[in-house]
Amino acid sequence: MNEISASSFEPLSGQQQSQVIARPSLSYWQDAWNRLQTNKRALVSLYIVIGLLLFTLVGPLIWPVDPAMQDIDQISQPPGADRTAIIVPDYEPWFGTPGRPDSGLQLAEKATSQAVRLQWEILDGASGHRVYRNLFPIGPELSYGIPIAEFLNNDTLYFEDRLDLQPGRFYYVVVALDGRGLITDRYQSIPVDIERVTTLVEASERGLIENADSMEIGDEVALALHPLGTDYLGRDLLARLMAGARVSLFIGIGAPFLFVLFGVVYGSFAGFMGGRVDQFMMRFADFVVALPFLLFMILFKIAFGIGPGESGVFPMMVAMVVLLWPATARLVRGQILQIREQGFISAAQLLGASTPYLIMRHMIPNTLGVVLVTVTFAIPSAIFTEAFLSFIGMGVAPPTPSWGSMSNEGIKTMLTTPHELFFPALFISATVLAFNLLGDGLRDALDARMRSAE
Repeated sequence: MNEISASSFEPLSGQQQSQVIARPSLSYWQDAWNRLQTNKRALVSLYIVIGLLLFTLVGPLIWPVDPAMQDIDQISQPPGADRTAIIVPDYEPWFGTPGRPDSGLQLAEKATSQAVRLQWEILDGASGHRVYRNLFPIGPELSYGIPIAEFLNNDTLYFEDRLDLQPGRFYYVVVALDGRGLITDRYQSIPVDIERVTTLVEASERGLIENADSMEIGDEVALALHPLGTDYLGRDLLARLMAGARVSLFIGIGAPFLFVLFGVVYGSFAGFMGGRVDQFMMRFADFVVALPFLLFMILFKIAFGIGPGESGVFPMMVAMVVLLWPATARLVRGQILQIREQGFISAAQLLGASTPYLIMRHMIPNTLGVVLVTVTFAIPSAIFTEAFLSFIGMGVAPPTPSWGSMSNEGIKTMLTTPHELFFPALFISATVLAFNLLGDGLRDALDARMRSAE
């Protein structure tokens, strides 16, 4: 038998290695972050969520416009609309222009946002006249528009319109009235293009010009900038979206955090205790699931003394926290039932660990991945719930802005000013989609069974 001596062994050279580390050691969270980065949809959604938070928190510092301030010169103006105004003399009362020839319905002078002055001749067989204003030309259905003046005799053949005049085209109609004051089928119509104007006094008071002495009649001034336009009261839409984001995201993040936290503690205790305690606690959770959310929302509003037209943010959050925790409790309970059978739990029990210590130190930390995914999916659900309740008038009430209440206001004028509905609906959709895609990506990234084997 050959003897083994020291000369039988040779030292390894520097280029030879007995083992090669294929990949660096990564923690659970580092590995999850690496997997999340490979999911492009989830990563883009994460950037969108970060952008929304910056829009909510940093945006008002960059765009410090009061969301309640009204710009009466720019009501329901879409983005990119003309913001120039012509300086004109101060308003003076008008009582018709004498000596004008009878030539049908016509403008007495150029139409401006200050006043539209009309004159007309007596229509055939008319005992009086009624003046209408319309956004559309008169068709065969004879839809004249909104009545704005009526004269039951032929002594007055002129009219001055100063009611909510905005730049654009309007159609004015003068309809003949019979002896009983009823409209006939005889009318005259004229299209009128209104130009935005202002006076030196108004421009100076609103800060549009620094020195009134440097401006003359006929000069142009630029009105205040509104990047996303204004609403039906002339309020800046961008500022209201930022203010609405604070309300919507406060409810959308605050309420899920509270009811998920309660659900985690409740489900952890039920799963760890097991037996009759577990059965009793989960049957109570089933009972809570059966309670109608909308009914309890109404009951909480009554209980807190919030009447019609008042903001119901607090009752909404209470209803969410009280009624929406069972889903999280069930999910965490299932995880705890699996974890409590693990060897490290038995070892901790043998060492004398108490039940609260086991739940808080070992079980809940091992369910953080599931809890994080649950929160990510609960946030868009809460945001959509707030938007729905505010849309039907049971959530955030005007003038407090939220994306849901802004959509409720915008839908009333969606055919004429669609931007008032488009932007809040876009933010709701983008937020809900981003959180859903992020939650889907986190679910895959935090699944320990999908850890890379490289």
